[in-house]
Amino acid sequence: MKNLIGLAFIALFSLSAAKAQQVDLRKKISVSGSSETEVTPDIIYISISLKEYLKDNNSKKKVEITDLENQLFAAVQKAGISKENLTISNLSSWNNTTEKKKTADFLASKQYRLKVSDLNKFNEIIGAVDVKGIANTNIESYDYSKMESLKKELKIKAILAAKAKATYMVEALGNKLGNVIDIQDGGDNAMPQAMYSNVRMKVSMAADGAEAAEIDFKKIKLNFTVNTVFEIM
Repeated sequence: MKNLIGLAFIALFSLSAAKAQQVDLRKKISVSGSSETEVTPDIIYISISLKEYLKDNNSKKKVEITDLENQLFAAVQKAGISKENLTISNLSSWNNTTEKKKTADFLASKQYRLKVSDLNKFNEIIGAVDVKGIANTNIESYDYSKMESLKKELKIKAILAAKAKATYMVEALGNKLGNVIDIQDGGDNAMPQAMYSNVRMKVSMAADGAEAAEIDFKKIKLNFTVNTVFEIM
């Protein structure tokens, strides 16, 4: 009985090994397809730092931080941006009330984070605030609101491009394209590029009385590749 069980085990093991060694003899073609596009970011986060300053270097003639804040709030409202899109991101300087009381020329500052969908809105807002009270501005981050649906669309186009390529290649040899055997996603490839310098330039030019420069915000370039294997009939 034990010998029969042992023989059955050996036979089953040999059959499994034989199947594992079987070679896929189907004729195949491996091709890759790609698709790309460019989009303009519509989710942009900008930091805006406001700081009190002395008029004519006179400590008794100070432009208060509250005045600058009111200008910023009014400008945001006028631009049609929801107040929820403007938040305080740094209070460290403002909280130093002890130093402010002891030092007459202490200059308080606050940093804000503004969310906009169009940099032209930023132009409107920053142009309505006392430029001497703007310490600096900077683009923190940016994105595209329909990024996920766009990725899906591009990957579908990449697969169809791979199929089209495989089709004309096998038909050139008198064959027909069969079913897809394997699909491998080449991964996400987003290359966002933005010009930060012009955001700072606008403030500095306004301080000099020059006309504000247009902000050049480059588009996000998306490129997707899909690797496929089709059977040749």
